[in-house]
Amino acid sequence: MEGDCLSCMKYLMFLFNFFIFLGGACLLGLGIWVIVDPTGFREIVAANPLLFTGAYIMLAMGAMLFLLGFLGCCGAIRENKCLLLFFFMFILLIFLAELSAAILAFIFRENLTREFFTKELKKHYQRNNDTDVFSSTWNSVMITFACCGVNGPEDFEDIHHLPYSSLEKTTPEACCQRELQSREGMFVNKEACLEGIERFQNRQGCYTVILNSFETYVYLAGALAIGVLAIELFAMIFAMCLFRGIQ
Repeated sequence: MEGDCLSCMKYLMFLFNFFIFLGGACLLGLGIWVIVDPTGFREIVAANPLLFTGAYIMLAMGAMLFLLGFLGCCGAIRENKCLLLFFFMFILLIFLAELSAAILAFIFRENLTREFFTKELKKHYQRNNDTDVFSSTWNSVMITFACCGVNGPEDFEDIHHLPYSSLEKTTPEACCQRELQSREGMFVNKEACLEGIERFQNRQGCYTVILNSFETYVYLAGALAIGVLAIELFAMIFAMCLFRGIQ
C-alpha cells in the first residue's frame, strides 16, 4: 500500500510539474518573441514603458517556471533525491519571497496614499529632465495613462523650482493630450496646452485613473496570490513526502 501511495504521488507530482514546465516554456517563448521580434512589434512595446516592463517580467517568470517544472519532473520521474531537494528549496525561497512581499505591502500600505504621492511629486519632480529617474518615470506614467499629476494639473502650480520655458506656465509637457498615448505620439495642440488651455490638457489626476484601472483586478490578484501560495505549499509537501519515501 505504501509503495502504491508513493507511486501515485510520484506520477501526480510529475503531471503537476509537467504543466508548470509547459506554462513556463510558453511564457519564456512569448517573452523572447516580444523582445526580439523583427516585424515591428518590439517598437510598439518599447514605446510603452508598462508593456516594456511587462515583457521582461513575463520573460523572468517564464524562465523561473521552466526551471521549476524541469526540476520537479526530473526529480519525480527519476526518483532523484538531489533534484527533489533542489525543487523543495527553490519553491521554499519563492514562497518566502512572496510571503515577505505580502507582509511588506500590508505594513507599508499607508504610504500608498494620495497625500504621500502628492508630497513626493512636489518635492522631486523636475519636468522634462529624463536623466532624473523620478521625473522620467512620472512623465511615462502621465503619458501612458493620459493623466496629469496626482490630483490634476493644479499639483504643479506650487512647484516653484520647475524650470519653465518661455511658453510654459505650470502644466508639464507630459500632461498635454496626444493622438497616441506614447512618447512618440503627436500632440493634439502642444502650444495651446502649455499656455493653459484646458481642453488640450489631460485634466484628470493619475491617482484616480490608475486606481480605477486596477480596481477590477485587485480581488482577482488577491485570489490568484492565495491560490499560488496554496499550490506552492502543497508542492513542497509532496516533494518532501516523495523525498522521504525514496529509499
